This record gives sequence, structure tokens and C-alpha cells, in this order.
Amino acid sequence: MSQNNNLADDPNQNPRVTWEGCSVLLDINDGDRLVFARLTAASTLTIGNKKYPLQPLIGCPFGSLFQVENGKEGQYLSRVVPTAEGDNVEEKGCCQIKDESKDNRGLVDNNTAQSLSSEDIDSMRRQGATGDEIVQALIANSATFEKKTSFSQEKYRLKKQKKYAPKVLLRRPFTRSICETYFKKYPERIGFLRVDTLSLLLSMGNVGAHSDVLVVDMVGGILTGAVAERLGGTGYVCNSYLGLAPYPMDIIRMFNFSSETCRRIVRCSLTDLCSSQNGTCVPVGEPGEPHNIETQSQEERSPMCSASVDESAVSSENGMLDLVAETSTSPVTKASKTPKPGEKASQELISFWKENGFSSLIIAAPDVDAWSIVSELLPFLSFSAPFAIYHQYIQPLATCMHNLQLRKMAVGLQISEPWLREYQVLPSRTHPLMQMSAFGGYILSGTKIRTEDQLQPK
Repeated sequence: MSQNNNLADDPNQNPRVTWEGCSVLLDINDGDRLVFARLTAASTLTIGNKKYPLQPLIGCPFGSLFQVENGKEGQYLSRVVPTAEGDNVEEKGCCQIKDESKDNRGLVDNNTAQSLSSEDIDSMRRQGATGDEIVQALIANSATFEKKTSFSQEKYRLKKQKKYAPKVLLRRPFTRSICETYFKKYPERIGFLRVDTLSLLLSMGNVGAHSDVLVVDMVGGILTGAVAERLGGTGYVCNSYLGLAPYPMDIIRMFNFSSETCRRIVRCSLTDLCSSQNGTCVPVGEPGEPHNIETQSQEERSPMCSASVDESAVSSENGMLDLVAETSTSPVTKASKTPKPGEKASQELISFWKENGFSSLIIAAPDVDAWSIVSELLPFLSFSAPFAIYHQYIQPLATCMHNLQLRKMAVGLQISEPWLREYQVLPSRTHPLMQMSAFGGYILSGTKIRTEDQLQPK
């Protein structure tokens, strides 16, 4: 069990190569379906109505391409090594120039152009034909393929390839890929936080090595994981929360953090911070003893996390974003669990932050009033420390900005609206994407200053 847990911490382990127990992002058919999975000997991937074991993916570098092949024991995922890419590009370029005079006006879609029947395709599969061979046979038996333009030919080829020879791209889960994957299908789980907005939060929060960042993460853990990834095992990420139970951070499991990085991710309730600072507990949520708070938070956190995993797993029926969770019947899967981040901050750390303050504050709490949480957490920042607050709507940030100006608590206040346009870059077809996100929320940023009350001698 300890051997699998320490693979991510092994200095000889190549982070560019998968290992047993690591989390991966599987891109099926060029983004048609995205699946988060944990590589174990018992893990499987469902494509269509068939399941394929993920054992061949262990030990392969990230970025490897796999394709469904036929073997003696049935279909399996086989690694594809690309060859002669330059020759294919030249051939496509010559074909495009040659077919400039072609068009599809004379083509009639009456389902009579294909002479290869489904029985013939099933017969080829029983004889051991690969997916590429079936696609080539479909092209050769199409009466209208040669009459189509090069663009239509490529579209036809890709359509048949996705059906008869699906491909799986092995991607490494990091901040950008995880955020884009969740935003593509289930943006509400990350508070509609777009990848460029997340990048601006890290930049405006001045997150760097050896920083102590105070975070309020109510977006599933994507913000905490992004900060921890940028810190690179240095500094600390303190995830603060209101009330008794911490907010779930299920997404952090997908980052493949080492044990040292997980130890740098701590949590601390606002009640504990206030009691450490003033000597008395401030009743932000429900009052209670510190030991009762810890016990209840542990009990309440487990059902929240399990419900989130179950919800992600059930949502795989839609076919866009899946989360392959660990099964309780596989002993190998149990042994590959990574160290759990988010332990309670020690009293020494809290005392250090009380004396020196945090280096930055980043808030992503769409369900909480921005001013109420900023007024509580801003005193824990060191002087001249930056802060950044994300919200889906502008009005809560405008109210918060107005109150900060009236109380002269910060300078350099500004509200930014991120804007992103994604382009399709292809020969003779470069244009903005037809469907793209038009709204990325708002960010309030500024720098904390020393108020007049704090200038008075104690």
C-alpha cells in the first residue's frame, strides 16, 4: 500500500510518465468525451457499449495516443506511434489545391452510395480487421467519396474513424485541462470559473513560490489546487471556511500532488483564526468548542465529498464528462489512494500567520456575500498584500468595492471583466469558433493598506 502511495514522491519517478494509481484525463475522439480516471489494474473505460481495461496505459508518457484494436482476447487499447506526418501534410496540401474546383452540389444523400453493408463490416471484424482497415474499406466502397471536396472527405473520414476506430488521448490533469474539462460540460460545479479567469486570479493574487495564500474556495477545490500547483511544494495554502464544516475539495485528487504538496494544503475555520487573533471565538457560524468543531467537520465532510463523487459518476450517462471513481471491490484501487490534502492547520502555523499575516488573499465564493467575507478575512493579510475576489455577477463586487473605499482599507481597487475568444486555425478555415463562452465573471482586485485605527499605538 505504501509503495503505491510513494510513487508520486519517488525522485526517480518521471512525472511525464503515468504510474499505477495516478489520475489521468482521457480525451476520446478529439474532445467528444472527456473522462477522469485513476489508473489501476482493475480500471476500465467504457466506449460505446464495451469496456476496455486501462492496464496498457500504465507506464506510458502523457500525450500518448491509443486506438481500439482487435486481439485474440477481444478488443483492447493499443498505443499508436505516429509516422510520416510530414508526408501526410504535404499530400493534404496538394489535394486541397487540386480540388479547388470541386463542390458538393451534385451529391444526393439517398443512402445508396455505400455498397458495404453492416453484415460485411461484422464479417471483417470477426476476421480480425482493424478499425483503420474498416474505414479504408468504407472509403473504397463509397461511390461519392472521390467527388467530394477535400474538406468533405476529411469530415467523412473522421466520422467513420470515431465510429469504427475510436482513439483515446492520454492527457495529464493540471490546472488548465481540469478547469477546461469542467467548464465544458458542468460549469456550475466550479462556479462558472473559466480558465482565463482562474489565471487572472492567480496573477492578481501574486501567487508565487514561498507564499502563504489565504483561500476561500467554494468551487470544488479547483482554486486551491491551482494555487498549490503554482507554489510547487513551497509555502502554504490555507483554505478558510465559514461555519463548522469545510467546503469539499474533491477536484484536488486529480492533480497527482506529492505528499509534500498535500501537506502544504491546510484548512482553518474563520472561528479558529479569530480566536487565535483576539483570544476569543467570534461566532461566524454556530458557536461551539474547538474539539467539537473538528469532530463535526470531519463527520459532515465525508457525506459531502461522497455525494459529489457519486454525482459525477452518475453524470457520465450524458457522455461528455465522466469521473471514474474508485470501486470498493478492487483491493488494488484501495491501495492507490493518494495522501489526502486539507488537514487542519497547526497552532504554530496559525500563530505565525497571526504575527506576520498572509501574503495574499483569493476568494471564489459565489454563494456568499463578497463584502461580509472580505471584511472578516482582510485583517489577516499583511500590509501591502494583494487580494482578488471572483464572483459571477458584478453587483456584489461593486458593493464590496464601495465599502472598501469608504473605510479606506485598500488601494488600487478595480473590477475586471475577463474576455476570451477562441479561434479555429486550419488552412483556409481560420475563424472564431461558432460556439464559445461570452461571459467569464468579474474580479475585484486591490492592495491592503494600514488603516488609521491600526496606526494608533497599542
